[in-house]
This record gives sequence, C-alpha cells and structure tokens, in this order.
Amino acid sequence: MSTYGIDQAKVVDIGRVLDEGTFTGFQKMVVILAALSIVMDGFDGQLIGFAIPSLIKEWGVTRNAFAPAVAAGLVGMGLGSAFAGLFADRFGRRLAIIGSVFVFGIATSLISLSPDITTIAILRFFAGLGIGGALPVSTTITAEFSPARIRTFAVTATIVCVPLGGMLAGLFANLVLPHYGWRGLFLLGGMLPVAFSVLLWFCIPESPRYLARQPDRWDELRSLLARMSRTISAGMRFTDAREQDSQPKAGFGALFAEGRARDTIAIWLAFFMNLLAVYSAFSWLPTMLAGEGLSPSVAANGLTAYNIGGVFGALLCAVVIGRFGSRVPMLLCCLAAAGTAFALRSLDVSSQTTLLVAGIGLHGLFVNAVQCTMYALCAYIYPTQVRATGTAGALAFGRLGAILSAFAGAIVITQGGASGYLAMLGGAMLFVFVTLLVVSKHIPRAAATVKHQEKEQQA
Repeated sequence: MSTYGIDQAKVVDIGRVLDEGTFTGFQKMVVILAALSIVMDGFDGQLIGFAIPSLIKEWGVTRNAFAPAVAAGLVGMGLGSAFAGLFADRFGRRLAIIGSVFVFGIATSLISLSPDITTIAILRFFAGLGIGGALPVSTTITAEFSPARIRTFAVTATIVCVPLGGMLAGLFANLVLPHYGWRGLFLLGGMLPVAFSVLLWFCIPESPRYLARQPDRWDELRSLLARMSRTISAGMRFTDAREQDSQPKAGFGALFAEGRARDTIAIWLAFFMNLLAVYSAFSWLPTMLAGEGLSPSVAANGLTAYNIGGVFGALLCAVVIGRFGSRVPMLLCCLAAAGTAFALRSLDVSSQTTLLVAGIGLHGLFVNAVQCTMYALCAYIYPTQVRATGTAGALAFGRLGAILSAFAGAIVITQGGASGYLAMLGGAMLFVFVTLLVVSKHIPRAAATVKHQEKEQQA
C-alpha cells in the first residue's frame, strides 16, 4: 500500500490519486459491475424488437400499430437519461444505478401480463426510465474509477455492453420464444436485472470523486480508498484540483459555459442522428427483414449480427482512439457506416441472405464504434461536477432521435421497403460525420495526453 497526501497542507488531490494510481482489483470489480449493468440495459432494451414479429402474428395487427409502444419506451429512456444524470450528480452514482436497473427489470417483467398494445406502451415507458438512466450513470462510474491512461478504453468497453446485451437478447429470444412465447420472453428477461439490482446493492460502492465533494462523507471515502490500496491519514482533507479549480455550476447551464457550448451542441446533434440509426436497427431490423419474406429466425439473426459487429467495432475503435485520438477514427467510422448501408441496397434480400446478414454486421460494427466512443468523448469534454449531467444531457437529446426512429422506421419500411430503410441509415451517419467534424475538443492521441499532464504537473 502507498500513502497519498501532503502533510503540510493536509490536502489529498483525489483526481491525482485516481488518475495516476494503479488499477486495483477492487476498481476492476466496480467497472465490471457497471459494465454488467449495461449488459442488462442492452438486453432488456432490445427485447421489444425481437417480440414485435410474434406480437403482430398473434394479435393480427400491423407494424405501425406498435410505433407508439416503441416510442413510449424511447420517451422514457430520454427522460431517464436526463434526470438520472442530475440525480447522480446530486445524490450519488450508487443509488442512481441501483434504482435504474431495478426499475427497468420490474417494468419489463410486468409486460408479460399485458392484454393489449396500450398496456405494453405504458410499461415500456417505465422500463425506458430505468434503461435510459442506467447508461450515463454506469459510464460515469467507470470513468471515475479508472486511471486516466485507460479511461477511454474502460468507458468504451462499458458502453460496448449495449450491443453485447442485445446480442445476448437475440440468443435468449431464439431459445425462449419457441417454447414460452413473448410473455415468457419479457417475464424471464425482466427478472434477471431485478436479481442483479440486489447484487449491486451489496457490492457497488459510491464514486470516490463524488465523495470527495461531500465533506460529511470523507470517512467513507477513506475506507473506500483503503479498499483500493490507497491509505489516507486521518484528518486529511480532499480536493479535486484538476477539475474543481473553477467555480462549479449546477444543472444544464454549465454545459454551455466556459467555451463548451459549441462542443455540447455538436455532441447533442451527433447523438441525435446516431441514435436514430441505432434504434432504427434495434426496434425495426427484424421486422424489416421479416417483411422482405425472411423467416423469423433469419430476421432475428440480422439484429444479432448487427450487435456482434457493434461489440468488435467499439472495442477496436477504443484501442485506436487510445493511441491516435478520437477525431480521425470516429470520422472514418461514420463514412464507413454510411457506405455499408448504401452498399447493402444493391443486394437481393431474398437470394443473398448470407451476404446481407454479414453486411448488416459490418454496418453495425461501424455505427456502434461511433456510438460507444461518443460516451468516452463526453467523459473527456466535461469535468467531474457536470460529467454525469453532460453525458446524460447528450444522451437525452439523442433519445429524441431514437423516438423519431420509432415512427420513421415503421413509415420508411412500409413506404420504401429495405432500400428506403437502408438509405435512411446511411443518410443519418453522414449527418453524424458533419457534427463530429465540428467538435473542437476531441480526445488527443496518447503522446499528446502525456505531454499535457506533464505541463500541468510542472505548472
């Protein structure tokens, strides 16, 4: 164990302790728990996409009838994203993540009892509150428990659990739907996160950077740091010099202060269009493929391939960004995502099924590479006192694009079929390219980050 602090000043810089210290087993455990929360988030969030084809067949309704139910869940996600960030910055990350996972688990389980689409829509709204809240809080926990040198990769590896959860949901749906139907799918799929929320209650701690801003909880912070192999003498005070030198500002106004307005607006627009593309796939890809005459299993495989591609794409992009910075890799992924979507329009869906599914996986690789690393970009742009609010604000605005996808996906598939649907995905990613080009404060390459930290230490 090592002792941190300056005895003369009786002050411990919590930012330096965390940013420059070792990545202990306890910290890794916390990050894994945050990542598993996102696995549950992605899992429950995408169950509706796998259930809709079965519901259409059983209830004899059109795909357009489910647009309000899909939209209700996405509205809940938007509100959950916005308010969970404010809640986490005010009351702590721990309660925010436990509550979010519990809420979406309970609401998803209750969908199994739904007698009609209206009930599904109401319960999807409440599930969305939890699903939307879990994402920004989990990324904040990961960012604040990870040393600076691996933070980008750790945050991206956490967010990549959204498509990982979706991939597991696809496998789960293939096993459950044939035997227990859509009701069994929601019941069993909801009970998993409920059980996990109980585990979180006993295992996940509060963020040390949050505790550093609460003098009445400094004893708790000392105990937490001891579990992270960092011993702090009694009577030492805590500060976060790198991120608390400026006067903290509460709420959304801080996202537009101190030169952050341009990046905030650009990030919000990027989230909007990227989530339009992502949720058009999550909610409607199996339905689109089934509408082209493919079997339910093949239609489900399309979304599973999309999520598998997303897992590999996000992790690969995180490694590249950690070395070369975020600007060029993210822009190239935007162009590749648009290019693959437009290229898929030339395929014959009915006769080139294997190539189609592979192409969807490649498209998912590039789209999710951009989406997942945007959370790391938020963690870099915003300081501690508004980090959860900044990430949540971007995600909340992005959820408006996801809500639009609920109606746009159904309309475009009905009017333009697979070709129109793929053109929408490609156009959305071109728009994301333009917005990320506008962002001024991209994550620098590794060498530049080291030099910046050395200058700060010399100053």
